[in-house]
Amino acid sequence: MPYSDISAINIMLIGFAAHFVLFLARYVLVCGGAVWWIKANKKRLEKRKIQANKASKEQMKTEILWSLSTFVVFACTGAIMFYLVSRGHTKMYLEIDAMGWGYFCFSVIASIMIHDAYFYWAHRLMHHPILFKKVHLVHHLSIDPTPWASFAFHPYEAVLEALIIPLIVLTLPIHPLAIFIFLTYMVLMNTWGHLGYELLPRGFPRAFPFSLSNTSTHHNMHHSKFNCNYGLYFSGWDKLCGTMSADYLSYFEQVKDKLEQAKYEKAEVMPPLKQWSK
Repeated sequence: MPYSDISAINIMLIGFAAHFVLFLARYVLVCGGAVWWIKANKKRLEKRKIQANKASKEQMKTEILWSLSTFVVFACTGAIMFYLVSRGHTKMYLEIDAMGWGYFCFSVIASIMIHDAYFYWAHRLMHHPILFKKVHLVHHLSIDPTPWASFAFHPYEAVLEALIIPLIVLTLPIHPLAIFIFLTYMVLMNTWGHLGYELLPRGFPRAFPFSLSNTSTHHNMHHSKFNCNYGLYFSGWDKLCGTMSADYLSYFEQVKDKLEQAKYEKAEVMPPLKQWSK
């Protein structure tokens, strides 16, 4: 049956159900998979832990419940967009050949860059004293977040986060597969930021071009300090606006020093002087 023969309510109900299941499935597979992997490798990851704190079962339960409410908001936004697409009110196109693979790749990269800028400034806005308690405090209940916290938002924040999709779809010609890739990347990076463990090598945040990317330590410090490291994917906005934590690099290296120390202790040899390891 063509979309034109389906009522607006039915289209939105289909859109809501499809988007809720999709977001929930990605959450369980990616965030839940990360939690399972951490638990399965707990001893091996011990020295990679960014904070000494340990998340309680109650914290993780709270993170999951707020995330479920977030997916309801996201699914509502998805339902509206599903309706607009069905009526031809967006710039979405369905044939990749219509724009070519070159533009397809560009649209994915452009979506990521647009979201990175949008998130940074929306994040800064949510930290304004007038808005913080009402909008963003829920997410900061996790001082030492777990992957389950990746989407633990108050509904007000969830609405603000969800608006990135209408912004992209209404202004940028984009294929559904490009949106899927973009959203998958977003889930992966969001989970990475809330991992609680630093897996990257010691020199990563200092070496170009890797220094352009954020790390798990970068966002973890935002949860512990509140007033720095607002960026999502890349470090550019934090560096440009002076909101990068002054001790980010040294803190990253302290985490790696713990790992190096553990390796030397396990081998029962004396670790080198600190200045030698720099």
